[in-house]
Amino acid sequence: MTMEGKDIPWVLAAKTGKTHFSNRLGRGDRSPLGVWFWELDRVLLGLMLVLIAIGLLAVAAASPAAAQRLSAAEDILPPLYFFYRQLIWVTLGMPLMLFVSMYPKEQARRLAIIGFLIMTALLMLVPILGKEVNGAQRWIGYGFASIQPSEFLKPFFAVTLAWIISWQRSDAALPVHFFSIMVTGFIGLFLMLQPDLGQTILICGVWFALMMVSGVPAWRLWGLTLVAIGGLLLAYNFYPVATQRIDAWIFGTEGLTHDKLAMATLTAGGFIGVGPGLGTKKYALPEAQTDYIFSVIGEEFGLLACIVIAILFFAILVRVVIRLLDEKDQFVILSVTGLTAAFCGQAMINIAVNLGIFPSKGMTLPFISYGGSSILALSICCGLILALTKRNPYLDRSRYMVKGER
Repeated sequence: MTMEGKDIPWVLAAKTGKTHFSNRLGRGDRSPLGVWFWELDRVLLGLMLVLIAIGLLAVAAASPAAAQRLSAAEDILPPLYFFYRQLIWVTLGMPLMLFVSMYPKEQARRLAIIGFLIMTALLMLVPILGKEVNGAQRWIGYGFASIQPSEFLKPFFAVTLAWIISWQRSDAALPVHFFSIMVTGFIGLFLMLQPDLGQTILICGVWFALMMVSGVPAWRLWGLTLVAIGGLLLAYNFYPVATQRIDAWIFGTEGLTHDKLAMATLTAGGFIGVGPGLGTKKYALPEAQTDYIFSVIGEEFGLLACIVIAILFFAILVRVVIRLLDEKDQFVILSVTGLTAAFCGQAMINIAVNLGIFPSKGMTLPFISYGGSSILALSICCGLILALTKRNPYLDRSRYMVKGER
């Protein structure tokens, strides 16, 4: 197989012309596009699309506050500046997600490994060529072409790490767990150089989830938990960014902290909110369109909307678990576990920051917050989840047989 896309359903359909327009996407359609449609987890896709739609509404609500804060005297941004840009990224991200979901599992694995190598190389270049934004050097490139390698690295890291751990199927003596620690530590080192404590914690969380699923004994997991706590203590004592944010979170230093502002905004709308566009406390938030968009939703659409969003993320998690119940391939189980841990873990961290449970991490809410790199990277992540959770049509060909056909 090559990465030319020759086995991707819509590419095959375009080449062969077998789109079955008379029965397009019907259960009797055995064209590559039809097989993809019926093997795809459409419930999971639907949940993701609902999140994207909610995200557009949320960015529209947060855009005026962000535009006002970032406008200069000579360059005043329009109120819906960030919404229009988010609409562009979503228009690019949704086809990307569907395209990736069409990859067969073997090709999806190769895509992730190649992506991991490319993004790791870019991550290593960030301290040299990266530009600083809000006190952190996480971006590489110029203008509209700037990307955040760490965002794209997460889904590729999850699948690549799952592939490494799955080596133990062929040889149980291979030190796959030790090698996974080395890879995770290497990535974590360059993330901390940016600095990006939040992404480092998330990457370690993905690794921890894979360790649990791969069958590591419980006593080792407890030991790893103690090591993680020790790492946080070291970061607090020797990592200035961690010290500053944890102090602001615990002791409320520097006056009214971002966390308190977020909580005040989140609860200002009550249960049903003050109404779209009517929020006022959002104008005090430092990153209303990204880090604290969950609080903006709370003010304008109410705590009920926040609960619905949390339920949607939980529903995605549950749906993935159901999809994996009868899966036999260890690589697929590990990969989807890692991808889902990255996706839902990021959501959990962002919501916890808005609730004041965690210190500020500079991490977006998946598909809800504004951000080009974030939307495209999450689209790849969800595309890989959809690709790896598809049902193989060749395992049950009877599902595609027309009535009376032998």
